[in-house]
Amino acid sequence: MGRKQTGFSLIELLIVVAIIMIIAAIALPSLLSARISANEASAVQSLRTIQTSETEYATTYPNLGYSATLADLGGASSSACVPSPTLACLIDNLLASGTKSGYNITWAGDGLTPSVSYNLNADPIVRGTSGRRSFYTNYPGVIRYNDTGPATVNDPAI
Repeated sequence: MGRKQTGFSLIELLIVVAIIMIIAAIALPSLLSARISANEASAVQSLRTIQTSETEYATTYPNLGYSATLADLGGASSSACVPSPTLACLIDNLLASGTKSGYNITWAGDGLTPSVSYNLNADPIVRGTSGRRSFYTNYPGVIRYNDTGPATVNDPAI
């Protein structure tokens, strides 16, 4: 009587591994593209959140106008946050840190008191990997983008 074979042969295992690698090679670019799109959507939403918070800040502190720094809008991660001009409790501390979802968010004010304008940029940490486009907005609230470098007021709107 012959020996009964159990399990898989080496060639069968190699074929399965090769098929899995082919499927991964096909799916990986789509996965990376989806992650980049999600990061870009997060960056745009972050700019909108900051714009709304700046409007609320300027309404709450009319003698100051817009915030002096992005960090001034933060503090919302604490359940016992007490609003003040330097810790307004309007956005979470992750967003107030200026880095979120593969993007660096930079804020620049006009240096006036009361402040009457600000500029916001969201740039990918690694262009082509964490995001493809850079975004820009200022007081009127129009979000603009640039595919090759930091976005400015002269770039097209979304």
